Amino acid sequence: MSGPSGIEAMLWSDYVGLTGVLCILAAFFLLQLEKVQGDGFWYLMLNLIGAILLLISLMVTFNLASFVIEICWLAISLFGLSKLAWRRWRRGDA
Repeated sequence: MSGPSGIEAMLWSDYVGLTGVLCILAAFFLLQLEKVQGDGFWYLMLNLIGAILLLISLMVTFNLASFVIEICWLAISLFGLSKLAWRRWRRGDA
């Protein structure tokens, strides 16, 4: 008798990683629909959350190329959020 296959064989890290993928794809789709701005909070936050979730999933099933791109995705998202926060602070919107 063989072990579980398909969805039954998925690890918790697969679900976490797929949720991360959905966050990143949702951000990009919302950008294309012009529902968010590329330098807006929700676009950047969805990308940041997606990158974090994908990095968590990579702790279980490591892949160097995926790790590198997610670190870059995370860093760029943090840069964008800090730039947004700085602009709001300078305008007095904080």
